[in-house]
Amino acid sequence: MAITLLEFNDYREKMNERLLSAENNKVYKRIVNVDTNAYLDGELPVKTKELLGLVASMVLRCDDCVRYHLIKCYENGLTEAELMEVMGIANLVGGTIVIPHTRRAIEFWDELNK
Repeated sequence: MAITLLEFNDYREKMNERLLSAENNKVYKRIVNVDTNAYLDGELPVKTKELLGLVASMVLRCDDCVRYHLIKCYENGLTEAELMEVMGIANLVGGTIVIPHTRRAIEFWDELNK
């Protein structure tokens, strides 16, 4: 079943707030901090970093991560033509097991573009 952008964002926000509010959760808080800082502009622009995150997420077959990186790629001006090249690389590296995740990624991309 397809998840909408609103559902994804609402759930992610709710659960991140829950995790970040927990006492003695220093490790998770540090991971979030490192993740946030890793995707800032540096020698590589944000868009390139998000594309790298998207390919890695595809290969690791994490649909939530794929959705997150798709949102960030969309926000950074990714075109559909660029997305198709990225999906091709992800499927090349990850193999045919990535195909179902590609289908869901394209479905979510279409949701972003509504």
